[in-house]
Amino acid sequence: MAAAAWFDAIPRWRERLLTSPAFQRWAEANLLTRWIARRRATQVFDLMAGFVYSQVLLACVRLGLLERLASSGPQTLPALATALGLPGPHCERLLRAAVALRLLERRAGDRFGLGALGAPLAANPGLRALVEHHQALYGDLADPVALLRGDAGDGALARFWPYAGQAGQAGGAQRAAAYSALMAATQPMVAEQVLQAYPVARHHRLLDLGGGEAAFACAAARAAPALRVEVFDLPGVAERARARLAAAGLSARSEAWAGNFLGDALPAGADLITLLRVAHDHDDDAVLQLLTAARQALAPGGRLVLAEPMADTPGAAAMGDAYFGFYLLAMGRGRPRQAAQLITLLQAAGFTRVRQRPTRMPLLVGLLVAETGV
Repeated sequence: MAAAAWFDAIPRWRERLLTSPAFQRWAEANLLTRWIARRRATQVFDLMAGFVYSQVLLACVRLGLLERLASSGPQTLPALATALGLPGPHCERLLRAAVALRLLERRAGDRFGLGALGAPLAANPGLRALVEHHQALYGDLADPVALLRGDAGDGALARFWPYAGQAGQAGGAQRAAAYSALMAATQPMVAEQVLQAYPVARHHRLLDLGGGEAAFACAAARAAPALRVEVFDLPGVAERARARLAAAGLSARSEAWAGNFLGDALPAGADLITLLRVAHDHDDDAVLQLLTAARQALAPGGRLVLAEPMADTPGAAAMGDAYFGFYLLAMGRGRPRQAAQLITLLQAAGFTRVRQRPTRMPLLVGLLVAETGV
């Protein structure tokens, strides 16, 4: 206790200093500290205004503003107001807000073009799909205290992700279509990171557990022309995966298996099993059960690749613990995990060697490779 009190002494002194109105006034007036005070004030305000910023982004996405500017080039306020169907003053308000958020930027001739943050969104339909999807998350977070206390009940996210067999219930096909479409739209950016970090071509047969509409399986098949690709997912989703594989001309070297990977036997014999953005959607017991089943299904000497956003990623801590922490709480299952926590689960499932591989965009996905050791 004495050691803890000693280590707390400096942080407690800092807290008293920073909460002192007199110190705040001094810091604002002092030439050496003024920039720090202003930056901290801006950061606090950004926390308070974050929802408004996100709604400006949603309006830009929903109106198709970013794609319009990407295809037609910079346009004037009157032209955009007419194209978007907005009153002139309201359109100006949106454009000014988007410029402030770096989604747009002003160009010569009183025109507006894509900004540094708007251009990547215009080029990435998966990101735009996520922006639209966040409307459900914001509804579930309307009363965050009720959510934390467990008093909110099942919200929009819990209804959106039809795990535990809902895809086979009444209306389940529609739910499966909705979440499968979102996963398929966002999977390409994840697939690119995984395929850059791990050479799937060294394998003969890939089984993607929870593989959705087979977006990753198709990408892996394109990257490795000799690779057989398979998907295992809920029945309604597996049907959609089978159709995508056929449309991609992969019927001869693919399969879409239907089942619940937490209750049904997995197809055996693959020398590579992939889990992309699956583990963080489930609690520890379920993840351990799934990893154990995956190890047992792997061919001797096979490998498992686990890829998802991970907590405590340098430069992306807010994404892991704040965003995914509350997203998964609203969904009703799962939690963000550090790489070390996932490695512990993999070892508990019987994998003997687990290594972390770097990805080009760790904000999007971290990657672990586990071996059976057989």
